[in-house]
Amino acid sequence: MGFMLLFFLRLMSALPLRVLHALGRFAGSIVYFVPGRYHNRLRENAAQAGFTEGKFARRAAAETGAMLMELPKVWLQTEQCLALCQNPDSDIVTQTLAENRGVLYLTPHLGCFEITARRLVQYGPITVMFRPPRQSFLEPAMRASRDTPGLHSVPANVQGIREFVRALRRGEAVGMLPDQVPSSGDGVWLPFFEKRAYTMTLAAKLALQTKVPVVLTAGERLPKGQGWKIHYLRLPEPFPDNVDDMALLINQGMETLIQRFPEQYLWSYNRYKVPPEAPPIPEHLR
Repeated sequence: MGFMLLFFLRLMSALPLRVLHALGRFAGSIVYFVPGRYHNRLRENAAQAGFTEGKFARRAAAETGAMLMELPKVWLQTEQCLALCQNPDSDIVTQTLAENRGVLYLTPHLGCFEITARRLVQYGPITVMFRPPRQSFLEPAMRASRDTPGLHSVPANVQGIREFVRALRRGEAVGMLPDQVPSSGDGVWLPFFEKRAYTMTLAAKLALQTKVPVVLTAGERLPKGQGWKIHYLRLPEPFPDNVDDMALLINQGMETLIQRFPEQYLWSYNRYKVPPEAPPIPEHLR
C-alpha cells in the first residue's frame, strides 16, 4: 500500500504548482464549510490571535489545502521547487553562518514548512528532527521525502536530541518545529497570542546549552503558483538566562513571523490542547 501511495504522489508531483495550489485551495474551502471540530478550532484559534472575520478563516482553510497539495512536489520535485524560491533576506543566513557558531533554525507551521530546510541545505548540511508516521504505509513516501543530499534526519527522541547537540557543537545547523505541543511533561505554560499554550522547552534548552544563534524561518506561498518567498527572523541576543524566558522569546518570535502572512498559519492545529502529562495551568496564569 505504501508503494501505491508513493506512485500516486509521484503522479501528483508532475502537476504544475499552480494547479496543485488551486486544487488544494478548492478542497480546503469545501472542508471548511463542513460543521465540526476542524471548522470550530480554526475559527477559535484565528480569533484568539485577533483574526475574527469569517473570510479570514475561509482563506486560512484554503491555504491549508494548498499546503497539503504542494507536498508531493516539494518532496519529489525538489530541484524544480527550489528554483521557484525567492530569498530576499538571505543576508541574515549568510551573516549568521559566518560567525561559525552553528545555528538553530526554527520553522513553525507556517506557509510551506517543508521547503525551508531544503532551501537551507544550499548553505550547508542541516540536521532535522522528524516523527515516524503513525501509519506504517506512509513510511515509503516519508523516506523518499527525506532522501535529499545534505539533509540529515534524526528521530524525535533522546538519540535525536544527542545528535542535535553534537551537530551544533561542530558548528553545523539543525532545524525543528517549535510550535508542536510536547506529548510528555517536558513543557511550560506560556502565552501564545495572549492565551496560555503548553510550549515545548527543547528548542530553548538547545539554544541556551550550545549558545548558538536562533533563526526562525518560513516559506510564504506566493499566488498563482509562482513559488515561495523564504522569510528569516533572527532572535536578538544576548538570550535570557533561563529556559522559560527563552521559550517565551521563541513564542514571541513566532508571533512576529506569523503576522507577516497570517492566513498561511495552520490555525487548525490544536495548539492549545492539554496533554495528559502536562501539569495544570497555575491559577495565577489563567
